[in-house]
Amino acid sequence: MEKDNLSPRALIVFGVSGCGKSTVGQALAARLNIAFADADDFHPPENIAKMQSGTPLTDVDRAPWLAALHTYLKEMLANQQHVVLACSALKQAYRERLQGDLSSVTFIYLHGTFDVILKRLQARQGHFMPADLLQSQLDTLEPPTDTTTIQVSVDQSVDNLVDNILFLLKTPVD
Repeated sequence: MEKDNLSPRALIVFGVSGCGKSTVGQALAARLNIAFADADDFHPPENIAKMQSGTPLTDVDRAPWLAALHTYLKEMLANQQHVVLACSALKQAYRERLQGDLSSVTFIYLHGTFDVILKRLQARQGHFMPADLLQSQLDTLEPPTDTTTIQVSVDQSVDNLVDNILFLLKTPVD
């Protein structure tokens, strides 16, 4: 998949905290030479404060955040720009709100075992999401059931993950 061969497209890399959304998303955007955005940067300060205190966000907390992300994607596509967005998008309803009226969105689901993701969360420094909220994220997660979402396991290197994603982006979906 080359940037020049695509109409403007948004690739949304999603999954629970610690699955590697930002790392994989940045590597994918770099490989494709397109923009990268991290949905965490769109959270209002009150959402970050809640998460830092160990309080999971509610759907009400997420609503303005999801709206801001959809607006960002819409603007990028309207400006003929490709983008990779790293976003938790744990529920199908959240993914539907992100996509909204946009037809050129592809979702990429990063999944892994509790133990693998917990180790990653415990090892990272300086992030507002504490490891003890992993279970609440897994409880909220609605894994995709559609056949159009690209699904990759995080039990491999970032380079292999990106290679697999790029291969699957080229593969027609039934």
